[in-house]
Amino acid sequence: MKILVVCQYYYPEPFRITDICETLVKMGHEVTVLTGLPNYPEGRVLDEYRNGKKRHEVIKGVKIIRSYEIGRGSSKIKLFLNYFSFAISASLKALFMKEKFDVVFVNQLSPVVMSIPAIIYKKKKKKKILLYSLDLWPASLAAGGIKENSISYQFFLKVSRWIYSSPDLILVTSSMFKKYFGSTLGIKTEIIRHLPQYAEDLFTTEFNSISDSKDYKYIFVFAGNIGDMQSVETIVKAANELSDYPDIGFYIIGDGSKLEECKIISKSLGLKNVRYYGRLPLSEMPKYYSMADAMLITLKDNKNLSYTLPGKVQSYMAAGKPIIGAINGETRRVIEESNSGLCCAAEDYKGLANIVIEYCNSSEKENMASNSYDYYIENYSKEKFMSILENTLKSLGGIIDV
Repeated sequence: MKILVVCQYYYPEPFRITDICETLVKMGHEVTVLTGLPNYPEGRVLDEYRNGKKRHEVIKGVKIIRSYEIGRGSSKIKLFLNYFSFAISASLKALFMKEKFDVVFVNQLSPVVMSIPAIIYKKKKKKKILLYSLDLWPASLAAGGIKENSISYQFFLKVSRWIYSSPDLILVTSSMFKKYFGSTLGIKTEIIRHLPQYAEDLFTTEFNSISDSKDYKYIFVFAGNIGDMQSVETIVKAANELSDYPDIGFYIIGDGSKLEECKIISKSLGLKNVRYYGRLPLSEMPKYYSMADAMLITLKDNKNLSYTLPGKVQSYMAAGKPIIGAINGETRRVIEESNSGLCCAAEDYKGLANIVIEYCNSSEKENMASNSYDYYIENYSKEKFMSILENTLKSLGGIIDV
């Protein structure tokens, strides 16, 4: 089967779509990715992709076509220029693309307009689209502070309704997405199915801890993007509440728009129990997971964000780690349903400090860890995900196994 994948982000940017595409190739399919220029999360296009370089690549059997885009920068204006520069340039490539594909797969993160090139291709070639929604729009805008009565929000509400009504089938990462699609966007719920994310194989591999992992008796690790939505400052403030506990340390791994702010808060509070490791290659992450007694997850206290289930949840569970969360909604439901950790309300740093202490004193640590892994295997395994994805793509592409 020949598959056209449309996603604004791809390797070397740290998104799971790279592993999905490489796995589809291993399964015997021809995969071409229409994507942008790597600039996430740094905000600046990487030097090796500037000035027209590396517009066509083949990496691990995946053909990659890169479209022009403006780096996302650090301002809202630059971010919107980033969104639309890719949507326009990739749409032009899709319009004049000569190669014929059996089906189009959209891996839709933010922004939703990254889906437009797929719709252009569909209308020209009369092929079906499978859209995998990992971020809700325009809910993501509201979560980012855009008021629902603003011109920007209303514009993207109309655009989102058009985009989400264009695919032939929509897969969603969170069970709560389906309600939003029906009630807010008016999308027919019969074309929406739930398919949660998985974790890459390397997270289920045993690794030795790095040498400084014994500096604290209990180590709590956050791994991922450090942006406005993630509310990592909640962890920093909780660490301040626990600064008199010498056995407890917090390790923050990742990069993003709020990293420097978190470092400034740590410095101003004189914290010695928080360490920042910056952005690391995916291949190094299990080493840092292995030193963690539990993993941390936080999000802003926002109704729209509560619909989401961040992909780090699957990674944490695949590694067999308990999860400590200051979080609401779908993620809290999963943690509590799986008995894999402890939760408090989003942005409640005092509550987070309290459940960290509760975890350290708990006799259920090993049970939480085993529950986490068991829940992953039952609900989020890569094998299950790829089987459902492949069969869905074949169905839409009119491919029948003999």
